[in-house]
Amino acid sequence: MIYREAGQYKVSYEADQAIFPIAQDRFLILTLLAVAFFVVPFIATEYLYRAVLIPTVILALAAIGLNVLMGYCGQVSLGSGAFMAVGAYAAYNLSIRLPFLNPFVCILLGGFFAAAVGVVFGAPSLRIKGFYLACATLAAQFFIDWVFLRVKYFTNYAPSGSVNAPPLQMFGYDLSSPVANYMVALGFTVVLALAVKNIVRGHIGRQWMAIRDMDIAAEIIGVRPMYAKLSAFAVSSFLIGVAGGLWAFIYLGSWEPAACSIDRPFQLMFMVIIGGLGSILGSFLGAAFIILLPIFLNQALPPIGGLVAWKISTATVSHFEAMAFGALIVFFLVVEPHGLARLWSIAKEKLRLWPFPH
Repeated sequence: MIYREAGQYKVSYEADQAIFPIAQDRFLILTLLAVAFFVVPFIATEYLYRAVLIPTVILALAAIGLNVLMGYCGQVSLGSGAFMAVGAYAAYNLSIRLPFLNPFVCILLGGFFAAAVGVVFGAPSLRIKGFYLACATLAAQFFIDWVFLRVKYFTNYAPSGSVNAPPLQMFGYDLSSPVANYMVALGFTVVLALAVKNIVRGHIGRQWMAIRDMDIAAEIIGVRPMYAKLSAFAVSSFLIGVAGGLWAFIYLGSWEPAACSIDRPFQLMFMVIIGGLGSILGSFLGAAFIILLPIFLNQALPPIGGLVAWKISTATVSHFEAMAFGALIVFFLVVEPHGLARLWSIAKEKLRLWPFPH
């Protein structure tokens, strides 16, 4: 009975179409946002910002972008690392070649460049799908890595290939502190997540889901596959490109092409699978889970090994991380394909009836 909906009537179309129509959902979301914006900055340590909060928030935005493509439109992509790199290097080049532009404007423009590249490499989705589309987007990953490694113009002719992000400032205020970095990343992620939530509930989102469920039937009823698939690639690549710019400017500070290597697409895919396909909430849950699990294993395994006189090295912990990720991927695909978001939905169903058993 905690999550009771009885008595919450909708008396207007606006109320019926609200993103959070249930009062408990609105209260929970507003509470979480209030804690994230007004409580966390006063209690979090620098380690918590650098190791947990900032990477979780930025990668959650990238996972939302990949979820748009995989979860809502049903198109498999292994090129998200390339789109992150495009967003990062486009923002960097805009900031050094057009110094009058604000770095945050450069990050947003970098997202548009990533969207354009995503549309180009998403064109094969008009003819192929599934494993073959995954191979085509994987080719984009290798191609973009090669371009940024070999074409020195994009790295401003740096001998080592490593570039440094310009200082973050707005209205004369320095935003280089961990608290400011966290607030900027959180602001970008919350605003764009809200925008995506509205998009997937609208006409475009319904076209994406129709293509995902059965593309031939969707085309018969009037959905244009070309428009639906390429728009999904564009929106997905834009979000991933913005996340790449934030990752480079806020989290890394200095980076090289290897920063967005082939490992990044698989990490984002694991976030989407564990969090839940076709769920904005699942992207946040998956990102938090993937970031926190290695930290937990690094802190928990050595003391556990000490109890049985087994010294666990850092390399051994990394092997345990790979084993844990693999086991969790198989578990969620077999037991709960909709991930952590589905578990939260089941919990809400139970709370609707609690304390009654049925």
